[in-house]
Amino acid sequence: MPPSVSDAPGPDRIARFRAGWGQRSLLTVDTEEEFDWNAPFTVNQHGLDHVGRLTKFQQFCEGIGVSPVYLIDWPVAASPVAAEILGDAVKAGRAEIGIQLHPWVNPPHEEEVNSFNSYAGNLPPGLEREKFLRLKEKIEESFQTDPMIYRAGRYGLGPNSAAMLREAGIAIDSSVRSKFDYRAGHGPDYRATPLVPYWLDEPRGVLELPLTTVFWGLMRRQGDLLQPLVDRHPHLGGILSRLSLLERISLTPEGISAEEALRGIDIALDDGLPLLVLSFHSPSLVPGNTPYVRTEEDLDRFYDWWRTIYSYLEKRGIAPTSVAEIIKSVEI
Repeated sequence: MPPSVSDAPGPDRIARFRAGWGQRSLLTVDTEEEFDWNAPFTVNQHGLDHVGRLTKFQQFCEGIGVSPVYLIDWPVAASPVAAEILGDAVKAGRAEIGIQLHPWVNPPHEEEVNSFNSYAGNLPPGLEREKFLRLKEKIEESFQTDPMIYRAGRYGLGPNSAAMLREAGIAIDSSVRSKFDYRAGHGPDYRATPLVPYWLDEPRGVLELPLTTVFWGLMRRQGDLLQPLVDRHPHLGGILSRLSLLERISLTPEGISAEEALRGIDIALDDGLPLLVLSFHSPSLVPGNTPYVRTEEDLDRFYDWWRTIYSYLEKRGIAPTSVAEIIKSVEI
């Protein structure tokens, strides 16, 4: 019986890096279609108008010395524009491609489209695997590369996901969002999972790189106990934050200010976290697609967020890394 994705791994499953690794950062981009986040899931009511903006973002990343990991889902994988924009950067080693599975837009379309089935890990094992394999093949065909990292859309790992990835030769998963509980929407509970990289289902199987989220404030050591109360009473979170008692900080420009993120970075680094995993959704590159970037001024602030974060990481001596480097550097 595989361990639950919600379980805390034992000491033998905590990953170790080779001497000299220190602490690094990884930039992941959920590269996906545009859709209404507040509407029911649909098979075909989505767009790809923002894909052209990947050119500017890739140039921006190259300018600050960062190699982003684009986690591609089906609509983007099927877009010749996306392949043209990112292809040269991938070939030159200035970017990497991974897999992101949004079941509701990914063939075969056999399941009922609803919230429960929007988490790939909730699907019957055979269907989850078939959708994943079709997406992997499409990405390999479009981008002429072998993806080595996976993220389940909506962070939706399931009991059969790790075996599926291992059998397909995927070295790394980054679906776990530690300190978040998605059970209210039929998703996983990641409150018990650690922030450090660990082996997902067995030692030296699939390496898990959780997205980085930390608690900050005078009561941060009690964060795991208090967060369920905050989830039930959102106004309480604002009160605790204003009083500098407790704040949950994810390393993303989506809903997190640069000042908050810098506090989160300090906590993560001072706690000795070997890898910071940063993320955002690609539709945020065009105003109006997500709740986080509504105007061109918001988009300017979005880019300023990344400038501020990477400038600070450089000052702290935290170098950006890549999937290829992580695979070479983790102890097997």
